[in-house]
Amino acid sequence: MVHTYHVTGMTCSSCEAKVKSALMGVEHVLSVDVSKDENAATITMEKHIPLDKLQKALPEKYQMTAIHHNEVTEQAKSWFATYKPILLIFMYITLVTTLVQLTNHHFEGMQWMRHFMAGFFLVFSFFKMLNLKGFAESYVMYDVIAMRFPAWAYIYAFTELALGIAFLVNFNPLITNSITFIVMSISIIGVLQSVLNKKKIQCACLGAVFNLPMSTVTIIEDALMIVMSGLMVFYQF
Repeated sequence: MVHTYHVTGMTCSSCEAKVKSALMGVEHVLSVDVSKDENAATITMEKHIPLDKLQKALPEKYQMTAIHHNEVTEQAKSWFATYKPILLIFMYITLVTTLVQLTNHHFEGMQWMRHFMAGFFLVFSFFKMLNLKGFAESYVMYDVIAMRFPAWAYIYAFTELALGIAFLVNFNPLITNSITFIVMSISIIGVLQSVLNKKKIQCACLGAVFNLPMSTVTIIEDALMIVMSGLMVFYQF
């Protein structure tokens, strides 16, 4: 990805060097071409980098503005590109569980949630199993239990698999949903701490297969499971 920016404040070759050096230090920047005569900087990057992040890297003397692209549009495209795998998974699971309901005479909300959670846990555990060691190494970086008891990272992957099967066969709904509520409630604590502290670490939700950053998407994912399991526990009484 290549973007060109208008840069003001450059008056000499030394300014060119300072701007280039500062921008090259930004994560995901591959190369930078700077021209004081054209007041421009052309940046080649691995993925779109927000303008405010580039600006923060520069001394206050220099100001950057986008020339040929819209920042809002580019950031939206970057967000969807980053989270495309998890968005597709949720879309597929939602589609399949909704299609199942077409075989019923009426929409059954509890059954829909049970099937959704079965699909969620089975798919997510599958990706963790592809590289169990890689998942465990990422998970211990933020999970409150795994940080103290590393073996929990491995146990957690198999717990997700077991929960997926339990939801699929409708095994003792009260026990299954109660365990889900407890496990996901504990899991979200580490996620919240990481996001609130702005830690730049990899989310282990899809194992080590995809490099997904820890973000509000992870919080929503865990919170959704907590809400669904909580509702189903509530309706057991």
